[in-house]
Amino acid sequence: QVLVVESGGGLVQAGGSLRLSCAASGRTFSSYVMGWFRQAPGKEREFVAAISRSGGVTYYADSVKGRFTISRDNAKNKVYLQMSSLKPEDTAVYYCAADTTTGWGTPSRLPLYDYWGQGTQVTVSS
Repeated sequence: QVLVVESGGGLVQAGGSLRLSCAASGRTFSSYVMGWFRQAPGKEREFVAAISRSGGVTYYADSVKGRFTISRDNAKNKVYLQMSSLKPEDTAVYYCAADTTTGWGTPSRLPLYDYWGQGTQVTVSS
């Protein structure tokens, strides 16, 4: 069992920045592919960013590319999402997720992630 806990959400003005953190339990955190997803009201949950086990490879949704940066610290069992140039359309509940089994095949696919956090709200005001 892997416990995933997000933090760092809040209210920010458009153009501002916010950093989300995610802590995941387990002695083999460095073997997990980690991803961030988001869900806006009335919409389906969508992929935001993912990072490989070592942190050497990252992948982003087109909508956030160039504005968001995913990173991880395997020594601390943490993954981060630095969000800049935020827009009102970035408003959503942001979820951190761990893929503990399948590796780096298709990191944007939700079903590949077997452990999820409860989410943290990010609200961007115009």
